[in-house]
Amino acid sequence: MPMTTQVKTASTCLPPETVQGTHVFDIRSGVFDVAGYSWVLFVYPDGYGAEAAAGLDFVSAYLRLLSTGCGKVRASCDLRLVNPATGAAVSVHPSLVAVRELDPDADGGARVCHCMCIGRGELEGPYLRDDRLTIECVVTVRKEPRVSRTRALPSIRVPGSNLKRQLAGLLESGDGADVAFAVAGETFAAHRLVLALRSPVFKAELCGPMRELGGAAQPIAVEDMQPEVFRAMLHFIYTDSMDRSDDDLGRDYHGRNCDMVRHLLVAADRYAIERLKLTCQSILCRNLDVKNVATTLALADQHHCDRLKQACVEFMCFANNMEAVVDTQGYKDLAATSPSVLAEAMVRMSKVGKKLTKKALGDAPPKS
Repeated sequence: MPMTTQVKTASTCLPPETVQGTHVFDIRSGVFDVAGYSWVLFVYPDGYGAEAAAGLDFVSAYLRLLSTGCGKVRASCDLRLVNPATGAAVSVHPSLVAVRELDPDADGGARVCHCMCIGRGELEGPYLRDDRLTIECVVTVRKEPRVSRTRALPSIRVPGSNLKRQLAGLLESGDGADVAFAVAGETFAAHRLVLALRSPVFKAELCGPMRELGGAAQPIAVEDMQPEVFRAMLHFIYTDSMDRSDDDLGRDYHGRNCDMVRHLLVAADRYAIERLKLTCQSILCRNLDVKNVATTLALADQHHCDRLKQACVEFMCFANNMEAVVDTQGYKDLAATSPSVLAEAMVRMSKVGKKLTKKALGDAPPKS
């Protein structure tokens, strides 16, 4: 009987083979230059990275810096959609345009600026025509501020005014003078308009009914005034200053010059030159002392110098001064010739003394 051989076999059902491929569709612009750097724009119609992996229907765009070896670059990118019908461009993310620092010597994201992520539906409508989309890419590079070399700005120097010197020279030379004055044997040439401008008394004499009396051929006589005083008054009228190159008047008012100032005050009051009058009062006030205060008080009263009178009274109010003042010849002359002035001064001294006493008591510490 023949033998039977049995063969046993086995098979396994394997899972079907899977083949997967990924294709990223992107649009790359040509290389363009901004601020000396090379750039390229990548647009991904199906998204890129996380949004593409998540299946989101987004369009993404990235700006990439191509230049190398140029140091870090601070730049921003603003993508704008262009309406083909009007040509108007609208920023995609106007509130998200920010400056970012890109490193051309690094890899990956350090060289890339993400500048758009927008839903595909937003691109349809006015911006998409005949399957064509126009995008403007505005790249702004922020460079470091440059400080220019320090330099002096051009300037034009204006010299100081020489009007005072010119007017003094006009008075000294007598050029164009149209009036003359005779003072104690000396003749002074002057200009009517200048004198009339500075003194209402001169204006009345030279430009009023008496104007025909003055002239080069017939000097106007000035009585009761010394030539040096009239000369100093004319100098002040022309220059508004008491300084003269040939005199120390205006620099040192002690001794002899204080006498000159007193005479000038009288002249200023006579011709109503108020600024000169006030200047003389100021000088005399600064130079008050025990010997001259009574004489100055009498002068101030005679020529209506109320501020100088008040200064004299306040000076005399100090107890350590008053006793010495009473012993001076000026005080005795004042008491003999102008008792009413002295009486008025005493009343003022009483009022001022009360004020000083009240102030002193107010400043004193309270008694315990």
